[in-house]
Amino acid sequence: MLARYLDDGRIELDNMIAERALRPVAIDSRNYLFPGSDAGARRAAILYSLIGTAWSNGLDPEAYLRHVLACIGEHPINRIEELLPWNVAGKLVPALQPAA
Repeated sequence: MLARYLDDGRIELDNMIAERALRPVAIDSRNYLFPGSDAGARRAAILYSLIGTAWSNGLDPEAYLRHVLACIGEHPINRIEELLPWNVAGKLVPALQPAA
């Protein structure tokens, strides 16, 4: 594994980015043990994915979801990919990054 990292310096040495992204889910896992149904669990997974993807694209997740919910009723279903975070990023204010 270390040999691969030495061959290409762009490769991350650890997986801290992924672990940091999942931290809120792990911290609140007791609250989400029983989502009520399989459908509820799927909806929660979709929302977590959208929120995490918006955050990783530099968007404020709340502003992103507000934008999508305002547009989705009039938006054609065959062009739904236009509402994905990386396609909407130019229309929304970037998220404030937490201080290091």
